[in-house]
Amino acid sequence: MAIEIKAPQFPESVADGSIATWHKQPGEAVSRDELLVDIETDKVVLEVVAPADGALTEILKGEGDIVLSNEVIAVFEEGAGEAAAPAQAASAVVEESGATEDNILSPAARKIAEENNIDPASIQGTGKGGRVTKEDVLNHIKATPAPAAKAPAQAAPSSGAAELINEAMSGARVEKRVPMTRLRARVAERLLDASQSTAMLTTFNEVNMQPVMDLRSKYKDLFEKTHNGTRLGFMSFFVRAAIDGLKRFPAVNASIDGNDVVYHGYQDIGVAVSSPRGLVVPVLRDADNMGLADIENKIRELGLKARDSKLGIEDMQGGTFTITNGGVFGSLMSTPILNPPQTGILGMHKIQERPMAVDGKVVIQPMMYLALSYDHRLIDGKDAVQFLVAIKDLLEDPARILLEI
Repeated sequence: MAIEIKAPQFPESVADGSIATWHKQPGEAVSRDELLVDIETDKVVLEVVAPADGALTEILKGEGDIVLSNEVIAVFEEGAGEAAAPAQAASAVVEESGATEDNILSPAARKIAEENNIDPASIQGTGKGGRVTKEDVLNHIKATPAPAAKAPAQAAPSSGAAELINEAMSGARVEKRVPMTRLRARVAERLLDASQSTAMLTTFNEVNMQPVMDLRSKYKDLFEKTHNGTRLGFMSFFVRAAIDGLKRFPAVNASIDGNDVVYHGYQDIGVAVSSPRGLVVPVLRDADNMGLADIENKIRELGLKARDSKLGIEDMQGGTFTITNGGVFGSLMSTPILNPPQTGILGMHKIQERPMAVDGKVVIQPMMYLALSYDHRLIDGKDAVQFLVAIKDLLEDPARILLEI
């Protein structure tokens, strides 16, 4: 039975998407709920899975094509499989690969073999009737690493990345042009909009991280044991300190909507994280109701989803304030850019040991620069500075965070 494969229903904030990657090709056997294709939108990558056991019979939208909500992108045949691929497709494989009927490649296997410059006749097929499967080709590559390593140098001119490396090593002045991903384009658009449509200003301070580090060192083992393996990190302290600061200075937790100021009676904290596709900002909803363990668990969960490109629209919508940590990459100081319509973003940085004057003596302390970028249209400099000082004071006396004083 033929089934139309359609793009998902996009949220109202997403106009369209583009085909990122087809994971299955026509004629290749697919199991129910197995991933067929990734569709990239401005915010997330959406996955489309197989509705049943069978195979694709036709792909209507190729990689890079624009698709709309519920648009038909392929045709799926329930109950079909690798052996049921069209006869003409099998014939084409035989002609182009030089293989015999006893050594026919599946479409996916053929693609991998061509990319790695492998002679199909040298592969022992384990599929039905001696058919060479995708796994056969991958196993062949693993068993013969030397030929696979030489493949990029012998590949056709279309293997852009390999040629670029080879030419660069030879001293040639090379360039490579690739289309910007939708997520990268959207991030660029929002950052440019933030810099042009807000009166953005940044104020700095520094915090002595020794008290937090001592508290963490003292209780991290007990914390992990008590909370079922949850590790105590630094981010939860910053989130809790930011929440207390936002309660004291509501303007930093507000947003501008046209000529109106919207004051939020809750704290939804966005945590900027780096993913393979670019910068994303998942949101900790109702963070005020979370303890340190809850915050650490949620951040870890969102971080793993970002790494695996599993974040959904609902994970990133909203947010009243953002925290970004450039320190994980070694940044000592930066000026974070606002995430509109929010009016404030806190930048964390690398913990650096520096000589500091303490009680008239010079001592080495683990210091961190803090940066608060804010929209001066709504937040006065006095409130911004006092908000940042409040966070500094809470972190330098973390017992106040737990006692909420």
